[in-house]
Amino acid sequence: MSLIETTSLLDKQAEWLTNYRPGLRITEQGTVVSIGDGISWIKGLPSAAIEDILVFADGSRGMVFDLNRDRIGAILLYETEALTAGTTVYLSRHALSIPVGNEFLGRVIDPLGTPLDAQAPPSHAGRESMEKGSPAIIARDFVHKPLYTGIKIIDTLIPIGKGQRQLIVGDEGLGRTSIAIDTVINQKDKNVLCIYVLIGQKRSAVVNTIETLKNHGALDYTVCVVAEASALPGLQYIAPFAGCALAEYWMAQGRDTLIIYDDLSTHARTYRELSLLLRRPPGREAYPGDIFFVHSRLLERSTCLNAENGGGSMTALPIIETKQGEIAAYIPTNLISITDGQIYLDNDLFVSGFRPAIDITRSVSRIGGKAQDMSIRDQAGQMKLDYLQFLELEAFTRFGQRLEASMEARIKRGRLLREILKQDRLAPHGNLFQLAWLIAFNSGMFNQAVPEDIPQMLANIEQGIETTALTLESSPEQWQLAVGEWLNISPAKPS
Repeated sequence: MSLIETTSLLDKQAEWLTNYRPGLRITEQGTVVSIGDGISWIKGLPSAAIEDILVFADGSRGMVFDLNRDRIGAILLYETEALTAGTTVYLSRHALSIPVGNEFLGRVIDPLGTPLDAQAPPSHAGRESMEKGSPAIIARDFVHKPLYTGIKIIDTLIPIGKGQRQLIVGDEGLGRTSIAIDTVINQKDKNVLCIYVLIGQKRSAVVNTIETLKNHGALDYTVCVVAEASALPGLQYIAPFAGCALAEYWMAQGRDTLIIYDDLSTHARTYRELSLLLRRPPGREAYPGDIFFVHSRLLERSTCLNAENGGGSMTALPIIETKQGEIAAYIPTNLISITDGQIYLDNDLFVSGFRPAIDITRSVSRIGGKAQDMSIRDQAGQMKLDYLQFLELEAFTRFGQRLEASMEARIKRGRLLREILKQDRLAPHGNLFQLAWLIAFNSGMFNQAVPEDIPQMLANIEQGIETTALTLESSPEQWQLAVGEWLNISPAKPS
């Protein structure tokens, strides 16, 4: 330690001694009655309030989660092996918070901000409260900027805007996480900071997600908040709130952020577990009555701020699991009513080879269309309605009915569109590519093709995009000429 630092410390100590005045200090202390299953029952601490942070004498930490007449129920956030009944407990007088700052980008942390990537703790600009009210209505703006996922079927037919809350719902193993990872990868060089929250997943799944982001260069602008399956239930419960606090810090600075909650089904089950252990009355499917409020107060914090409040945004993609495709279950219906739309993945589509297995008939984006770039919106136009009509027409062909020539042409065109909408995982496309294939399709350039020709034609378009000087503001006629050259096809009116 240098002489200057030593002198500074001595000066601070001298100042403290000069200003010190003896006085009466009153502190409360409680005693642990029992410990188990990630919760602690405590007697004493009469002034404790919900969500107060507790400090145990052995170094453990907890949060007040339930108040009874004669004792307190707390969830444990950090537990040492020395924690037993009889341990003394104190109120910290601090609210639950997490350190925040730009140094967290590229890091893997737990919900308390502790590094999990074997690196030194990052320096932080301050702390952000995990529990905040959502921004006031007068501080919000309309969702008016698009957030591109890089997935053709979403960016054209189910568009998402910055500040939107779009639910990803489906059975396990249908590619829900793949959609989220593709979206994060597609934000490279788009000035969007990402927070990926992993709740209650196996360590192998966590490592796989982090390695995928790292291999595609997405970890540089992403923070991974991890509460794996072996973590305390209390940590799993606060994980999405920790990620939300990090996103709010950057949103308040005028930055655009994207947060993935993977997944809120596990979060709901963790909350149910803690609530039942704390003897709260169960409701539908044994969930406590306030489960809707827990998720709504989390997702309502995602929004688009107006210019007077910095103009930042937080886009949320919560992931939810269904069982046997039952979208009308309690938690899915709760989250559907909270969010601005849903992307529904269907098992039958997945088995038939349509990837991503997004069911257009049950997927919707209620506000994203207003945020789409005008050129893409004009080209997408009635495409979703036409595709839905094609699915109905195709159903009639299964009965062997003879169709008019015009109906057969519409069915052929729909099948070509379905082939175009197929996409491999970890291969997101830019917005120029989306506009190019839309113009090619609407101009009839795919009319003479067969489904087997589609992958090569899309590859030719992608190669052309890499060298073109055209932009989203270029005229449709310029795009038609360029795409026609790439495909060696003259534009024609769609049949």
